[in-house]
Parts: sequence; C-alpha cells; structure tokens
Amino acid sequence: SGPHSNGYSLIRKIIEVSGTEIEATQVDGTPLADLLMAPTRIYVKQLLAAMKATDGIKALVHITGGGFTENVPRVLPDNIAADIDGASWSQPPVFKWLAELGGIDNAEMGRTFNCGCSEYRRRHGSA
Repeated sequence: SGPHSNGYSLIRKIIEVSGTEIEATQVDGTPLADLLMAPTRIYVKQLLAAMKATDGIKALVHITGGGFTENVPRVLPDNIAADIDGASWSQPPVFKWLAELGGIDNAEMGRTFNCGCSEYRRRHGSA
C-alpha cells in the first residue's frame, strides 16, 4: 500500500534534494502526501487464516529496515535461498517514482523498501 514505515530517511532526502513539493506533486493522479501518509496495511488476519488452512507456511518475514535482502534470509535454513523477482508483482507507483527521482537502483530499493510486495515464493537454489 506504500512505504509504511520503511525508508523515510531516504524519502525525505529525495524530496529535499529534488525540491519536490509534496502537497502539489501528483503520482499517478494521487497527491504524493497522501501516498506517503497512507496507513500501513496489517495482514495478521489473512496470515492467521492462511496458517490455519495449511501447514505449508514455515516462516513469515516482516520487511522492515534491511528490506528483502536482510530480512528474508533470516528465516531460511542454510540450504535454501530466496529468488525474489521484483517484476513478478505490480509495484505501487510511489516506488517507481522514488526510484526514478532518487536515481535508486533495484538492489537499493530491495534493501530499503518492501516495494509493495506482501508475499514471495521460496525456491531452492541461489538467490
């Protein structure tokens, strides 16, 4: 749904350096201020329902500071790695806007933000 609480130091820097007026700037027709202040979605009910419905869920990851690259490996056994394909889901426009305006590459976006992803697939092999 948006950045939630992740990466706001970087977001503030991008806004400051670019001179962006958050009240006047629109991203995909939505005021930037609204996108940055969108409430965090909480997924507890959906996760509890999924965990009750199957025994296939072995770990959950809260994507906070460190993004995907630091948090996902914490829940994986040594013989399993995650292959996260950022192109496999639609990122909210605010993340594309931040990446473009801030000149942030995909690796840094994955270290800083959840990029709008609330799920991922685990695969055997290298990340």
